[in-house]
Amino acid sequence: MDLDIWHIWIIVAIILLIVEIFTVGFLTATFAIGCFLAGIMSFMGFGIKIQLLFFSVGTLIGFFGVRPFMLRFAHKKSDRIKTNADALVGKIGYVSETIDNTKNQGRIMVEGDDWRAESDKEEIIQTGNKVEVLKVNSTILIVSHLKY
Repeated sequence: MDLDIWHIWIIVAIILLIVEIFTVGFLTATFAIGCFLAGIMSFMGFGIKIQLLFFSVGTLIGFFGVRPFMLRFAHKKSDRIKTNADALVGKIGYVSETIDNTKNQGRIMVEGDDWRAESDKEEIIQTGNKVEVLKVNSTILIVSHLKY
């Protein structure tokens, strides 16, 4: 198999795009843009100096032109949406086992899941009462008694 230079540029570009799938920040993709442009120049018969020039220009265009656009519109901020146990903060649940911090006992049901719970005010909260989840401490939910 006889590889031309332009084949190598394109192969490197594809490898960089595959690496980009597993990374964040759209950085390796900017290098891939430069490799594609250099590969096109090599295919058209230009020398290594022109290829390197187009690689550099393509990378800079990708970094300063395409990357900010991709970060703004394609990359979602992870701090906007709470997930897993952090999503339970502010939810209402029911006490399934009396909460008593002095005895290290207490469980609540929140959105169909049973969680270990502690009271925020060191009060005893009886089974069946409504509570609001104030914060998550490891696998223990800190709750406040809702008195209606």
